[in-house]
Amino acid sequence: MSKHHESNKLGIPLQRLPVGRWARLVDNVPRKISPRFLDLGFVPGTRLKIVRRAPLGDPIEIEIRGTRLCFRRSQLRGLRVVLEDETEP
Repeated sequence: MSKHHESNKLGIPLQRLPVGRWARLVDNVPRKISPRFLDLGFVPGTRLKIVRRAPLGDPIEIEIRGTRLCFRRSQLRGLRVVLEDETEP
């Protein structure tokens, strides 16, 4: 398996997602994730993007399921995403 394919399968930390790029949460959502996040739609396969970051990097505004929410970087720790292909809708 190529290194690129392997890293794509594992994903990148959500905090490192470039602004404006769509991604999907990977299947291995950590057990320590707050039930609140699950209620907000942070479940495997959910499509999301980072809308913008505050000037110093905190908080981060995320669009998920048609809603925009703000979180601290520390709250997003453990969540990983895979970038969507630029041609996907």
